[in-house]
Amino acid sequence: MSARKGDNQQIVHSSGNVFTDLGLTLTAEDEIKIEIAREITRVIQARRYTQTEVARRLGTTQARVSEITRGRLSGYSAERLFRYLLSLGVNVDIHLSDATTDNAVANEGQVRFHTPLAVACG
Repeated sequence: MSARKGDNQQIVHSSGNVFTDLGLTLTAEDEIKIEIAREITRVIQARRYTQTEVARRLGTTQARVSEITRGRLSGYSAERLFRYLLSLGVNVDIHLSDATTDNAVANEGQVRFHTPLAVACG
C-alpha cells in the first residue's frame, strides 16, 4: 500500500529476523527447522525441481513438500528435515562451540546460521 499525503505511517526498520520483529520467541529447534526448510526451498528453486520430483526423491508426497516450502513445519522434526536436505544432495556442516566463549547470556547456547550454499546449486 502506498503512502498518501496526510497518512501518519511510520517506517520501522527490521532487525533482520521477522519473528523477533513480530515479538515471537522461537525455540532453537524452531529456528533450525525454519532454516532447513528455507534451504530445501532454495535447492528446489535453484535446481528447478518440481514438488513432485522432490517428493519422489524424499519418499514423501507432493503435499508434504508444499507444506515445507510454505513454512508449515509443525508436523516435522528437525531430524526429518535434515534427512530431506541430505537426500537433496546438500552437505550439512555443523560447528559446535562453547557458549561461554561467545559472550552468550547466562551461558545459554545460541543457534547461528551461515550463508546458505544453495545459491551455488544449478
